Amino acid sequence: MKSHDLKHNSATGHVTGRSVYVNDMESGPGQLVARVVYSKHAHARITDIDVAKAAGVPGIAAIITAKDIPGKNQMGPVVHDEPCLAEGEVSFAGQAVVLIAAENEEAALEAERLVRIEYLPLDAVLTLRDAIAKNALIAPPRYILSGDAAGAMEKAPLKLEGILETGAQEHWYLETQSALAVPGEGREMTVYASSQNPSETQAIVAEVLGIPRNEVEVEVRRMGGAFGGKETQANHVAAWAALLANAAGRPVKIHLFRDDDQIMTGKRHRFLSEYRIGFDEEGRILAYEVELNSDAGAATDLSLAILERAMFHAENGYYIPNISITGRAYRTNLPSNTAFRGFGGPQGMAVIENAIDRIARLLKKDAAGIRKLNFYGIDERNQAPYGELILNNRLHVIYERLLISSKYEERRAEIDIFNGRHRWKKRGLALTPVKFGISFTTAFLNQAGALVNIYKDGTIQVNHGGTEMGQGLHTKILGIAAAESGVSARHIKVSSTNTSKVPNTSATAASSGSDLNGMAVKNAIETLKARLKPVACAELMKAGAKDPHHGGIVFAEDAVFTADEPEIRISFPKLVMAAYLAQVSLSATGFYKTPGIHFNRETGRGNPFYYYAYGMAVSEVETDMLTGMYRLLRSDILHDVGDSLNEQIDLGQIEGGFIQGVGWCTTEEIKWDDKGRLLSHSPDTYKIPTAGDIPEVFNVELLRDYPNTGTIRKSKAVGEPPFMLAFSVWLAIKDAISAAGDHRFEPLFSLPATAEVVLLSLEEIRKKTENIP
Repeated sequence: MKSHDLKHNSATGHVTGRSVYVNDMESGPGQLVARVVYSKHAHARITDIDVAKAAGVPGIAAIITAKDIPGKNQMGPVVHDEPCLAEGEVSFAGQAVVLIAAENEEAALEAERLVRIEYLPLDAVLTLRDAIAKNALIAPPRYILSGDAAGAMEKAPLKLEGILETGAQEHWYLETQSALAVPGEGREMTVYASSQNPSETQAIVAEVLGIPRNEVEVEVRRMGGAFGGKETQANHVAAWAALLANAAGRPVKIHLFRDDDQIMTGKRHRFLSEYRIGFDEEGRILAYEVELNSDAGAATDLSLAILERAMFHAENGYYIPNISITGRAYRTNLPSNTAFRGFGGPQGMAVIENAIDRIARLLKKDAAGIRKLNFYGIDERNQAPYGELILNNRLHVIYERLLISSKYEERRAEIDIFNGRHRWKKRGLALTPVKFGISFTTAFLNQAGALVNIYKDGTIQVNHGGTEMGQGLHTKILGIAAAESGVSARHIKVSSTNTSKVPNTSATAASSGSDLNGMAVKNAIETLKARLKPVACAELMKAGAKDPHHGGIVFAEDAVFTADEPEIRISFPKLVMAAYLAQVSLSATGFYKTPGIHFNRETGRGNPFYYYAYGMAVSEVETDMLTGMYRLLRSDILHDVGDSLNEQIDLGQIEGGFIQGVGWCTTEEIKWDDKGRLLSHSPDTYKIPTAGDIPEVFNVELLRDYPNTGTIRKSKAVGEPPFMLAFSVWLAIKDAISAAGDHRFEPLFSLPATAEVVLLSLEEIRKKTENIP
């Protein structure tokens, strides 16, 4: 089997139930369970905490409040504004106040009932509009400027302005936040975490325990989903478990109940965005001014980096010569919002896509044509607002191919006929592109390490800093290791991610897992092959090869040979044993850093991305004018992954990312009450996509014959970009709504386009229609 055809290395384990997750782990009979007692208030002063009765419950091993933390009471990953346990004041409903470790769940629950916390409620900021009115900024505004947006706007023949609200989104990973902490000798602490960022988890645990990082070992075998929700907020449960394990002197596991997980953790950032756009009669955009306002929640977390990426993607795939992008993040009394697939990109892109849709409606033109007119060019009109040149642009070739394969123009005509014949059902069609920058925009995070060990029997162990969350990273790394070493995948094992083997790693995020870690593994294998080549030459000469030094050593097919004499070969295990006997090191570290990444936040200029991934989707929906419900009839996707590392995994990521995006765009509505308490905190109140939300016709293709030079095996990242392809569904729904008024009026619209939003939009159109003679 070729390395790029490998099946997901956990597939069998997943379907048989043998894959081990944190909650499956048992460290022995002394292991304790834990409960987290959290605030029911959005903002309040803590006047008293009494745990005496709770501590008297039989089976209680430890109870901790903020005063019992031996190190720093902080777990803010970037800015220290996020207490590990509330001290003196709570800032959101769901904030941890007391930790309990017990022999069993019953004792823990009884103790939780007996904990007494007295609060004095304070005024709370619960909406983004209120936060903006109070100017509750968590940091100064940020700007990216290019050209003269104000001057060009003034001169533009046509203008539109508007406000777009995009909603929050729950990660809804299948495995809730979990951690198992096991105390060791002296101050040692081992944490088995469900974390996208083991090195950061290590740092936070060390900090709250007041010990150096070399005393803390964090291991991640796999996660049952993450989507960004375990990039920083997995640190919370790891820190809590470690504090309890340290206090009790026994292993402690925390596995959050689904409702508690949703109540306590942050979401995708809500945005309220205001924009003005100037354009000509053809639909060419001349000027764009946009203000992106985000709800950070109670603490900073990654909000500034997320806001920055929203700004970087505010123009999506369109060249806009005069542009002004302003970003502001506001503090509210809700759980700290955090990373989510796309990392702000979707919120920034949604505004320009909605604006272009409005331009097309005003000009009575098809929106797909307006999009094509404004695409970045190939050799001109190809500079991003922040100064980076857009090279190797795939938008045009994808557009031409997708227009044909989706039969876009033919179906547009058919939909117009259908809508003319049906009053209570309308169909809509939309094409939307994605241009997504690949790299961490914080330059120093673009680095990765690896450790590759070859054993005397010729088998290989690969360790790298990336984490497996179901996306197939370990399978891709396995394929890379097999291709680079020439050793069959069945002889290679990719181990759990462990901070004691590969230190100081970046999060598996920003769609960079394969790019960074794949290159680091390749670097380690190249080092090992360089060490093995002299041994291979000697062994081949013994076997009768004429001049292996001249022919060049080839590592392939579990053997070594020369290109000139491939029939004379030495098996890889025999080569390894010879190297061992010759005292050659069979272990090597690897390292990689992405070249050319830089960005000046003061000037808003630089090269924040190594390359761009491109994709495009066409979606058709049928919307019920009476209920607001819709059916997703068909979606066609063409996506650019360079030379795919693993086609089946890449296709799965495209399909899954798209459907997750459909959820954000249509059904996943998060609501809080007027006290800041989450109302949609369980599967019966929060609607994620299910099998019925998959398009009835779903065509997904990879862009062929466009390799990506300079990356691991000429591939491209695929994790996040497909999420934004779901805008095609969102705007197809809008197109169907617009058809109710014969496309004469622009419907009120927001994201998600729930049935309620659809009906309110239809009511607005009906009011306008009634006023027309």
